[in-house]
Amino acid sequence: MTRAKDNMSYDIIKKNKCSEAIHQDARIRLKVKTSKDEYPDELRLIVATVEVDGKDVEMTFITNNPHWSAASICDLYKGRWGIEVFFKQMKQTLQLADFLGHNENAVRWQIWTALLTYVLLRFVSFLGRWKGSFARLYTTVRGVLWARYDLYAILSLCGTADGPPRMRAQPEQLYIPGLEKLCVGQHVAL
Repeated sequence: MTRAKDNMSYDIIKKNKCSEAIHQDARIRLKVKTSKDEYPDELRLIVATVEVDGKDVEMTFITNNPHWSAASICDLYKGRWGIEVFFKQMKQTLQLADFLGHNENAVRWQIWTALLTYVLLRFVSFLGRWKGSFARLYTTVRGVLWARYDLYAILSLCGTADGPPRMRAQPEQLYIPGLEKLCVGQHVAL
């Protein structure tokens, strides 16, 4: 299962019944020769409204699974996105892409250590009611790991900024190279 490209060219073989959230559910065959050579069998096209980040978005999916319901395929895609975010966090934040050893045993130990670290950090974020990003949590915990601090007190201090926004630059602070400083109430003819 994957998302279909906007310019995908296909012939509809048969349309299936659709529910309210599913706009189209059809069996298709690809038209373009190169695509047709790679995927000669029938595919299934599903156009549905899916909630992404609290907004309803229309998405088009193609799959080779004719048996599952269209709603199940949409739910599978939503679950897939969560898995991709998980692996992104593992690779980027926990730096799982840079292995110290390259034999099978070394790679296994590093993957299991990263998974254990991930689970422990998620547990700490749950207990501490952490509202920030996973990367910021990791950086905060890493910074105070070997010190004798109350971790939950540190997490409450290191959240996102509270209170009014910082002062912004004032017009009298404006300086443009080649011109004199502009002050409030002064006019400069250009």
